[in-house]
Amino acid sequence: MAITASLVKELRERTGSGMMECKKALVETDGDIEAAIELMRKSGQAKAAKKAGRTAAEGVIVIKFSDDGKKASMVEVNCETDFVAKDANFTSFADAVAERVLSSNADSVDDLLNEALHDGEETTVNTAREALISKIGENMNVRRFHRVETENGLLAGYRHGVRIGVVVELEGGDEALGKDVAMHVAATNPLCISADQVPEAELAKERDIFKAQALESGKPENIVEKIVDGRVRKFLAEITLLGQPFIKEADITVEKLLAGSGTSVIGFKRFEVGEGIEKKQENFAEEVMAQIGG
Repeated sequence: MAITASLVKELRERTGSGMMECKKALVETDGDIEAAIELMRKSGQAKAAKKAGRTAAEGVIVIKFSDDGKKASMVEVNCETDFVAKDANFTSFADAVAERVLSSNADSVDDLLNEALHDGEETTVNTAREALISKIGENMNVRRFHRVETENGLLAGYRHGVRIGVVVELEGGDEALGKDVAMHVAATNPLCISADQVPEAELAKERDIFKAQALESGKPENIVEKIVDGRVRKFLAEITLLGQPFIKEADITVEKLLAGSGTSVIGFKRFEVGEGIEKKQENFAEEVMAQIGG
């Protein structure tokens, strides 16, 4: 039987295992997905397979820098509960994954899962993940990662607790300024660096809304455009890094802060644990009663 991409995808979703492990199991079972799951369980992936369907929306963000400061990595590793997010075994695994990202050329999480967790060892990132699931008893995932390298710029980072992480690349400035900018991004979550980076469709949508609001208020047509222009300027200041008031000194913008030292922002990346993941609302009383009844 042909091993299709959709078959591999289904097995991945049902087991939480890496693409290569799923493909290998399907090849060995001639495409029989139930037999493949059974095979993977027999090979020590039982708990990982059983728990893969459970929502993992807690976890940590980890940031690592190379010794010369020219490369940085940031990863989000998820688990099911805040309690496990503080477990030393879990945080050690997340740290090791971030270190692997730093030295890796992997372009995707699938590629990363199949790499050795530590240099010179056979244990892959995914094998280590599955072993940790079996040990702790919660579903866990390496959700995403970011890697950046600079030649002449400066990389800086900031982590707010363990749930929000930011890495910024500056041209000019120093480490203290870089940390301040990263802290600002963590707090305000800007859409982009400057107004010219705001998507035209987004800007047009907001302009239409502002115009409709102004017309609804009964303002004359010649005044409406001025009102809309003013609201658009305010909107851009709110969503762009350079337009926002600096969190440590609200009477100056980030743009003015950077201009004071001739610094510019080349780019930034912000991760927040669980953003975009739909959390299942648990009724623990019902769950306990169901377990008693079952």
